[in-house]
Amino acid sequence: MAKSKTVKEGAPKAIKPTTVDDGAGVYIDPLTDFGFKRLFGDKELMMNFLNAVLDVKDGIVELHYGNTVRTGISKDDRTTIFDLYCTTGKGERIIVEMQTIRHDYYKDRALYYASRLIQEQAKKGKDWDFMLYPVYSVNILNFCLDKELKTKKYSSYIQLIDNMTNQLFYDKLTFIYLELPRFTKKENQLKDNVEQWMYALKYLPKLDKLPDNLRNEVFEKLFELARIAKMSRKQQNAYYKSVQDMSIIKNQFLKMESTISALTKDVSVLTQDNAVLTQNNAALQKKVEELQRKLRSSDKRKSVRTIKAKTKVDNFLVS
Repeated sequence: MAKSKTVKEGAPKAIKPTTVDDGAGVYIDPLTDFGFKRLFGDKELMMNFLNAVLDVKDGIVELHYGNTVRTGISKDDRTTIFDLYCTTGKGERIIVEMQTIRHDYYKDRALYYASRLIQEQAKKGKDWDFMLYPVYSVNILNFCLDKELKTKKYSSYIQLIDNMTNQLFYDKLTFIYLELPRFTKKENQLKDNVEQWMYALKYLPKLDKLPDNLRNEVFEKLFELARIAKMSRKQQNAYYKSVQDMSIIKNQFLKMESTISALTKDVSVLTQDNAVLTQNNAALQKKVEELQRKLRSSDKRKSVRTIKAKTKVDNFLVS
């Protein structure tokens, strides 16, 4: 009889998810906090991704990761925490953000984050004798930025332009929005490196092998780094914890949306009921006014008859 193995006390136990949707596939979900930072924390993968989505002159050949936390200037200012922040060898500043849950003011947030990187470049002194380095805000979104907009365009590149001439006014502030729900291309339809990245980011946790159309050195590394079975027990635990955290946030968001939807429906019903009541009140008021007119008319006729009868009586007595 084989001896049972003794589990070493204090050894970490793997947290196994219950379904594939919860992260039990072959590869990690890059939309989780753990998955995003594991894959884009690799400098080679990050440089390839940024060179695909950014129009940086001569490309990015040198990249440095920086501090993702920016404290406020005063105690009343909020602290800004980027998902990932890096600079190039030429000084460009780049924020890369992953947002999985809809944010009603996401454009405002992206602008605020980018403004921090502009503001911190200012040097002390009275004279403005220095230039600013370009700032790029790269936003990977698992929701549609403008959900009412019906389009298949999954990427947006935003810069400052002159509305009168439609010419570029300032080239040192760029916002890139990559909307995963709008990307619907299949593997055999991928045309460039941007679409390869979009496909990988959207479908990685649902795949069981590297697609042929992504078979190159960069994506071979990405898929190998994303393979759950190749991670340590500690890394697996951290990943599954990240999956569970994202699931909790999603459920809370869906519950909030459901509540808002129900309240909106109730308000709509109440508004309709109020409109009906208003209409009924108007009709009732009209009937009351009509009855009042009839009553006044009846009282007037009655008064006339009374006067006529009194006159007849008076005439009879006189005669």
